[in-house]
Amino acid sequence: MEVAILAAITKAQNEQLKQEVEQLKSQVKEFQRLIFGSKSERFVSSIPSDIQIDLFAGAPTKNEEPLKQQQISYTRNLSSKKKQKPIRSQLPAHLPRIEEIIEPQVIVPGSKKIGEEVTEILEYNPANIYVRKIIRPKYALADNAKIIIADLPSLPLPRSNAGASMLAYIAVSKFIDHLPFYRQIQMFKRQKLYISQSTMSDWFSSMCKVLELLYQELQKEVLENTDYLQADESPIGVQDSHKKGTLHNGYMWLFRNPKNKLVLFTYNKGRSREAPEKILANFTGTLQTDGYKVYQVLRTQGEITLMGCMAHARRYFEKALSNDKQRAEYVLELMQQLYVIERKAKERQVNDATKRRYRQLYAKPILEKLELWMKEASFKVLPKSAIGKAIAYTQNLYPSLKRYIQDGKYEIDNNNIENAVRPLALGRKNYLFAGSHQSAQNIAMMYSFFASCKANEVNPFHWLKDVLTKMPDQKVENIKQFLPNYWAKQNPI
Repeated sequence: MEVAILAAITKAQNEQLKQEVEQLKSQVKEFQRLIFGSKSERFVSSIPSDIQIDLFAGAPTKNEEPLKQQQISYTRNLSSKKKQKPIRSQLPAHLPRIEEIIEPQVIVPGSKKIGEEVTEILEYNPANIYVRKIIRPKYALADNAKIIIADLPSLPLPRSNAGASMLAYIAVSKFIDHLPFYRQIQMFKRQKLYISQSTMSDWFSSMCKVLELLYQELQKEVLENTDYLQADESPIGVQDSHKKGTLHNGYMWLFRNPKNKLVLFTYNKGRSREAPEKILANFTGTLQTDGYKVYQVLRTQGEITLMGCMAHARRYFEKALSNDKQRAEYVLELMQQLYVIERKAKERQVNDATKRRYRQLYAKPILEKLELWMKEASFKVLPKSAIGKAIAYTQNLYPSLKRYIQDGKYEIDNNNIENAVRPLALGRKNYLFAGSHQSAQNIAMMYSFFASCKANEVNPFHWLKDVLTKMPDQKVENIKQFLPNYWAKQNPI
């Protein structure tokens, strides 16, 4: 009896140790992948391209005969011609041309011009900084009773000598080109322009105050008049006046409206549910997120239905390739078929109703196949292994993951909002942290505007320069026209 008990205990300990070993192996491989491996999530399927799903082909049948294989060989004649040199691409026609004519040193009298050789070379001039000098003549009336002078044009910062184009350049350089203020100051010094760090910071803070009403209008446009939003969050370091020498770990919360292609960043000191609850207080509809548990316990006035992100589930299986290649590849190939359906629907620019119909016809059987496979595989893998975690994560979210096939306006994943986070991630590596909580909110404002510009294919410098030039003269009710999606319609490329 005691021997049997000892054997059972030993077996249980053995299983526990196996799971711990697999977990540690998985962690080591993940660290090696992060340090030495490729950051790309691209998966090359072993499925032949000629049997990929075609949306406009006939509906799949259940009992299709397996494809027959045929080996083909051929003979190719080797060319005796030398390999041609690559052809140099033509330079863009919109760039200005400065002609430089070089005549031969000696031209014999009586020579006749028969043509010319033209060579185009790309050159670069540093940014042209100039001073806008506004001169307003003053006139005294004939009776010397009054002096008249023209009104000063509206300036973005009335008590500053920074113009709209300079402010736009500084903001775009920091938040799109990822150049912190101190680097910009060094660049200006090379052109004999000396601006202090405090002056540039004051310019930026004052500009954000000017844009505050437009930011509030952006928030309304993102959250109102829609029943479908995407959400995500990302950390940012912030200097805290209450903790000298340390950084507070704050969070940027992102919300994207796929309908009007506007993106909202908002800063909060923490990652708790209070932040999204405040933003989504009156929202009713579908919210697409990753598996973060906070979204599952939101308490708001409206009714929110959660929808999962296929890309997040896919990443777990991509990481499990080194742990269980056969099972991970099987799932990745099924998911790849789902993305083929999405890509072909996008290429053909089908409407939402047609997209839903194709999803029901082609994607639904694949999703059902994957769901059944995971139920069976979950009993055959170690729960703490990489493949076990991938299956568990996907199973827990599967009802919300497959919800995207119910409506053509839904997207299969959250990749578009994650693309909006990337500038923030790159910015953190350059300016490292925000100087205060208010600065963090100002950063959120600028990322909201520039992410929306990118989504609507708007040149951010031209947009911000135009906004800072014209908005001071506009009434509050007309401010909405400066949002990137409306501005793009009024200023086509």
